[in-house]
Amino acid sequence: MTTKRWGLMVFAVALMVFAAVASSRGWLRPIDSKTLMHMQPGSYAVKQFVDGDTVMVDMQGTTETIRFIGIDTPETHKPNTPVQCYGPAAAAYTKNRIGSQRIRLVSDALTTNRDRYNRLLRYVVLEDGTYLNKELVQKGYAFAYAFPFAKSDEFHATMEQAQKAKAGLWGNCAPYQDPNTGQWHTPSEVADR
Repeated sequence: MTTKRWGLMVFAVALMVFAAVASSRGWLRPIDSKTLMHMQPGSYAVKQFVDGDTVMVDMQGTTETIRFIGIDTPETHKPNTPVQCYGPAAAAYTKNRIGSQRIRLVSDALTTNRDRYNRLLRYVVLEDGTYLNKELVQKGYAFAYAFPFAKSDEFHATMEQAQKAKAGLWGNCAPYQDPNTGQWHTPSEVADR
């Protein structure tokens, strides 16, 4: 064995011994997920909650509107569209679920970076690692989109489970599917009264 390799091996063993001693004496502590999220690039504070599938974040001094990839929650603020059944519930759930924590934004290789309204399209990941987009579908606050995206199969399977369980809007509204686009919608809240 060469002197250089021997030296590297001794250094590696010494480093492992130091790490074991430091860990056993409490010198090294794991970083909690909130601290890690604050240090991580792509982690942002939400400035404003628009509705169940849209938030606004501060990206280094620029306000960006983030549209959640792959999902659609019932409308609450769309011009010329009445508030839809379960729209306010979806908006409240998103706001409560995110709260004051930071979110990580993840793009999707199968979608465009921005939609036609110039909103960034992203998966929203919470501090605990939860993909909020999928959770909204799972709990019956959102529909999976009909167009292709990387997690399309996973989100559609999740939506079928929510539908069978009558979770959220599936048990409280009368969702219908647009035969032309394949997109799901809920009726207006006024129609439900």
